Amino acid sequence: MSSTAPQVAAAETGAMLRALELAGLGVRGANPLVGAVLLAPDGTVLGEGYHRGAGTPHAEPAALADARERGHDARGATMVVTLEPCNHTGRTGPCSEALLDAGVARVVFAAEDVNGSASGGARRLRAAGVEAVGGVGREASLELNERWSVSVAERRPFVTLKSAQSLDGRVAAVDGTSQWITGAEARADGHRLRAIADAVLVGSGTVRDDDPRLTVRAGAAAPVSGMALRVAMGLTPVPAGAAIRGEGFIHLPTRDVGAALDQLVERGVRHLLVEGGPRIAGAFLRAGVVDELVSYVAPLVLGEGAPAFPGLGIGTLAAAPRWVLDDAGGPAVQRLGTDVRLHLRPPPGVPAASHH
Repeated sequence: MSSTAPQVAAAETGAMLRALELAGLGVRGANPLVGAVLLAPDGTVLGEGYHRGAGTPHAEPAALADARERGHDARGATMVVTLEPCNHTGRTGPCSEALLDAGVARVVFAAEDVNGSASGGARRLRAAGVEAVGGVGREASLELNERWSVSVAERRPFVTLKSAQSLDGRVAAVDGTSQWITGAEARADGHRLRAIADAVLVGSGTVRDDDPRLTVRAGAAAPVSGMALRVAMGLTPVPAGAAIRGEGFIHLPTRDVGAALDQLVERGVRHLLVEGGPRIAGAFLRAGVVDELVSYVAPLVLGEGAPAFPGLGIGTLAAAPRWVLDDAGGPAVQRLGTDVRLHLRPPPGVPAASHH
């Protein structure tokens, strides 16, 4: 547990600010955003690192590796990290053991790890004689990873919702045409999102109408675990010849978002990318389970056609949640060719169920 009044040096406080800055360079998804700075006993920075996504080294091993590359020895050093070092073996080994193996003498961390399977790192370090101090920069760390913590507490995947829409919020014209509202650069960025997710989900109606493959375009960064699971959700049958079919495809014949997430987490899905269509997007928003929103806005006006997020039941402006621009992983607002990419998250401190 963290101390209410942690005893830390000025260099450690400064290092925590830097670690939080580093954490924000990472990508949201299956894992929390974490940054780390390794300090010598005199406060000199020996190495820095942050977690770059599922399957890559965690922040502490990344900082240790950076220190080695700089020619520094970590023995007797202090590791300053934005989250309690993990104590489990997943795609990578326990950070607590990596710190012990490196001879780190002290660990200063911001927030406790809320993931039950990974928690206990501070206890393991203290048992081995390493001083572990928690609570430094705790509030900033908790805010940074609030939605990830919500998904862990609810035992469901972290959900990214992607949309591609016109200036007036339409995803298709009156006649149903939608390819392509956005340009090549935006579509390539969408493939990058697919590459870092464990599963990509669309409605079974979208499968019938658009026949998407949901594969990752050549050149996009491939996920460590291989191609993302391709998921069709809904009661509409998936045609035998649909492009989405093949190894790694599943059909969830339900309109219940909670039931779908339960089935996906049982299959090991920790990061779900929802690509739509509009009915599915609206359902996930109503369920309050969207942890981040990536919206590609094209410079055209359709006037009529399918809205991006239908059926939210918002009757007055005051009831509409105002999402927050999110700079994690890059600028919250980016120009991609002629389109604009918006990266947003729900307002901090608001329960997920209120986003409907």
